[in-house]
Amino acid sequence: MPSENRTLKPDEAFHPIRAVGVCLKPAQPQAAGAVRGLVKWLEQRGLRVIADEEAGEVTGHPSQPRSLLAGQVDLVIVLGGDGTLLSVARAVSDRPVPILGVNLGTLGFLTEVTLDELFAALELVLAGKARVEARMRLDVRALRDQGELGRFLALNDAVLTKADLARMIDLETRADGGEVTTYHADGLIVATPTGSTAYSLSAGGPIVLPELEAFLLTPICPHTLTQRPLVLPHSSQIEICVRSRNEVQLTVDGQEGIALREGDVVAVRRSDHPVRLIASPFRSRFEILREKFHWGTR
Repeated sequence: MPSENRTLKPDEAFHPIRAVGVCLKPAQPQAAGAVRGLVKWLEQRGLRVIADEEAGEVTGHPSQPRSLLAGQVDLVIVLGGDGTLLSVARAVSDRPVPILGVNLGTLGFLTEVTLDELFAALELVLAGKARVEARMRLDVRALRDQGELGRFLALNDAVLTKADLARMIDLETRADGGEVTTYHADGLIVATPTGSTAYSLSAGGPIVLPELEAFLLTPICPHTLTQRPLVLPHSSQIEICVRSRNEVQLTVDGQEGIALREGDVVAVRRSDHPVRLIASPFRSRFEILREKFHWGTR
């Protein structure tokens, strides 16, 4: 199977762009002028603009829910932070619509373009010269007695955590049918390379470049110190069975989830539907990491 986390050729990355979706992080009144300027810039170039409800509120432009917007556009521009982009990626679902993330905050690993760089980046996008990366996602299923409780797409991670503050949980983990281990911990993170700089990193997991294809298993505060983060190939079929009487919470990309009980299984595989993110035309991957983590500073 060809690599999913690859840079797409221009003819693969873009259809002719005729309609653009504009999505804005909620409660960003200071961004109103920038969003109005963006809409005007796009319309001056003959592009149809569809705003999400947040962008429509500050611009007065007709708006639609993100899930409907994503089915009508050839490009989505997200102004916000990583949480906003994750929300938009979920709304895009399995549609191969490129997403340009514009960072309105401070950290932001997914929103690689700054507001000052927005129009220069868009010129490259419209000319078909932008670099688009197909980022691996997780296909996450929660199962109970062979029935499906829920199914989710995750760009960053799927996290199983204890619901009881006082107790650790046991999570029996298998890969391709073989036993990995039973984690006795506060929880377990299954992350993509994209998600390696999110919750997994905070829990002691490694940074994995998004061009790679892999799963990261990162235990959260494991009782046994020898249970360390593990990297598995992207072809792995992962199953995590709850072996605790305590209630367990499954959370996907930090934004949606479901409660689990003893005997429930979370099955994780690589999704057939990657997210297409437009990479920064102005900084390399390592430049971004140096900037975000302040590597080399004292």
